[in-house]
Amino acid sequence: MAVDDIYTGDGTTDINKKPSIKKDTGRWKACYFILGNECCERLAYYGMSTNLVNYLTTRLNEGNVTASNNMTNWSGTCYFTPLLGAFLADAYLGRYWTIASFSILYFLGMSLLTMSAAVPGLKPSCNSDGVCHPTQTQVGVFFLAIYLIALGTGGIKPCVSSFGADQFDETDEDEKKKKSSFFNYFYFSINIGALIASSVLVYIQMNVGWGWGFGVPAVAMAIAVVSFFSGTSLYRHQRPGGSPLTRIFQVIVASFRKIKVKVPSDESLLFETTDQESAIQGSRKLDHTKAMSFFDKSAVETQEDRMKASVDPWQLCTVTQVEELKSLIKLLPIWASGIIFSTVYGQMSTMFVLQGNTMDPHIGPNFKIPSASLSIFDTISVIFWAPVYDRIIVPFARRYTGHKNGFTQLQRMGIGLVISIFAMLSAGIAEVARLNMVRKYNYYDRQYLPMSIFWQIPQYFLIGCAEVFTFIGQLEFFYDQAPDAMRSMCSALSLTTMAFGSYLSTVLVTVITKITTSHGRLGWIPDNLNRGHLDYFYWLLTVLSILNFLLYLWISKWYTYKKVAGSPS
Repeated sequence: MAVDDIYTGDGTTDINKKPSIKKDTGRWKACYFILGNECCERLAYYGMSTNLVNYLTTRLNEGNVTASNNMTNWSGTCYFTPLLGAFLADAYLGRYWTIASFSILYFLGMSLLTMSAAVPGLKPSCNSDGVCHPTQTQVGVFFLAIYLIALGTGGIKPCVSSFGADQFDETDEDEKKKKSSFFNYFYFSINIGALIASSVLVYIQMNVGWGWGFGVPAVAMAIAVVSFFSGTSLYRHQRPGGSPLTRIFQVIVASFRKIKVKVPSDESLLFETTDQESAIQGSRKLDHTKAMSFFDKSAVETQEDRMKASVDPWQLCTVTQVEELKSLIKLLPIWASGIIFSTVYGQMSTMFVLQGNTMDPHIGPNFKIPSASLSIFDTISVIFWAPVYDRIIVPFARRYTGHKNGFTQLQRMGIGLVISIFAMLSAGIAEVARLNMVRKYNYYDRQYLPMSIFWQIPQYFLIGCAEVFTFIGQLEFFYDQAPDAMRSMCSALSLTTMAFGSYLSTVLVTVITKITTSHGRLGWIPDNLNRGHLDYFYWLLTVLSILNFLLYLWISKWYTYKKVAGSPS
């Protein structure tokens, strides 16, 4: 982000005068409010989502497969709506107003969810045995609430990390170094919220009541909104660059309209503005690259173009505009390789919880830990590994790699993919041990096996470690490699790996259930997991993770990093 790409908080600019950065804005003092917002928002999100599969099975009376699929479908939507929020942020509203407006929707959804679990007539009625019988209206209100939350997250998820990174000037070397640390502490703040959610809030939901269990996250979301608005006077804002989708389609259309035009061997002959800044609002110029030369046709200035009084963007595009499209296309294979990882990550809120429901939850004679609270060990792992990575691993790796960040972003993500393989192996081993106990002692119909739920700790801890490498690396990678005026959209693109990972989980569970329950069989994932084979599902994900990592190695080998015009090689 160049100095010229930033304006200060009043929302106005003077087109005849280049705006400058106010030294009393941005940097860490602005980021504290952003991190506070993210911590509380994530507390709200995980506070209602971590244990949601248990609410679906106990209060809405759904079976394991239906509850798991409803959970992953909703989770997928939460990571798909960011495409809408990102488009609005990059094209029209800017990141600040997108976060602000969608946060209000988010809070309304949380409030409605609390009412659906607390208000008589809206909450399902249950008999003395704990069996609930929700009406269609009650189910409808519940799903309206959670999908309103999904819409609200769509304006926050793709913008808040980019908005935080916007507070550091990329032309200032000192601020640029701090921006890299910001992503680590951003993810750290996420997991502080998740830590409280998976411990305190899950306990409240299982032992106090769902009304309080959803009400506290609603209050946390209100605090998140207040925290965000409190820092308004300190924020730096990047101007919206206009519709990125329009610019993409302009390059494609112009390239096909000039399909017979030959691209000159001298790249300096391709069309670009003579100004220091690019023609795209809020974006630096990008150097021309030789890859995907077909799209260079759109930047070839023909005699017909020269005769026109003004440039027709559907006929002639700048080199920077062409390189925007190329950058986006180059990101897609890296993006696709994150889908399997996201599928593995999504098991924490579905199959891991259902697996834990069958194990001994006791800590001492009187206290029982809810199975969903085991995700606290994922959170503890992230909280442990994020600063360790930033303060110990990076300096140590820097000595051997010579890279300023220890590892390249692609190497960092790859390490996380390897760790995720071991996470699934750990889950599978725990399930094999559990099923062996069932068969040995004929525990098929027993609610809790005499096997501690803490057998699950390694699988949660390993996923947390993998997150620090893959998810944080992915956040930084998609921010850095995105064209300046498409950063929200590319952040949203990285988040959609979670969406497709969740949807893939739904597809896998649905297909596996259909195949394995044929001819009257119980299948791999029956309502009574003691009679199923959840371990087979974990082995399948392990194999998919190995294949995905091998594909990732091949993809990353050929990736070339973005280069801004005028920057050193």
